[in-house]
Amino acid sequence: MKNVFLTGEWRDLIMANYKVDPSILQKYLPYKTELDLLKGDCYVSLVGFMFLHVKLHGIKIPFHVNFPEVNLRFYTRYKANGVWRRGVVFIREYVPKPAIALVANYLYREKYATALMRSSKQVGKDQLHVEYQWRIKNKWNTMQVDASVIPLVMAAGSGEEFITEHYWGYSLRNKYRTNEYGVEHPRWAIYTVNNYKIDCDFESVYGKDFGCLNNQSPETIFLAEGSEILIREKTVLL
Repeated sequence: MKNVFLTGEWRDLIMANYKVDPSILQKYLPYKTELDLLKGDCYVSLVGFMFLHVKLHGIKIPFHVNFPEVNLRFYTRYKANGVWRRGVVFIREYVPKPAIALVANYLYREKYATALMRSSKQVGKDQLHVEYQWRIKNKWNTMQVDASVIPLVMAAGSGEEFITEHYWGYSLRNKYRTNEYGVEHPRWAIYTVNNYKIDCDFESVYGKDFGCLNNQSPETIFLAEGSEILIREKTVLL
């Protein structure tokens, strides 16, 4: 088992999930992986969350400990020794901290970029309000939800389980090499979303291939409580 590279917490995850044509994602697939489908459908997810108490190899980087992140991701799988490993590939990950982006891009060949970002959370008697904003090309993009305060257990085989329980990350090094790394966390509680707002220029933020999402509503959206997490050092698949 690989050594631990990063520890921290992912909290208050807004997860908005869109059906897409699988052909859109083929060029983004890392070597040796294939698309992971939910009941025959292909999904991308817009995810916003708080990244808290971050440590690299057990060390806190000053001013890079707590921050929001917003990313667009899709779902893959890779067969290792006859067993499928279900993973995530990121189209783009936005954070407000340049050191995080520099390290992740250099070591893991991820797709981090820095942006001005804002986040807020309000806890009422009957409702949670969570909001993330990130500024790209002078536009503030927004995702926000009003959710129930009552945590729910994810049902086995549910769409929420499919979206949250991918425990590997994959990134394309080149045509014949892929980075693979393990991500570990317990099963999350989720909250029912009663109202939401997504105001994102997908084409401007994530590229022309994803402009179709500008005219599309998410198939599902929910708020996940999150937990402590750890990310292990990478392996290169040849």
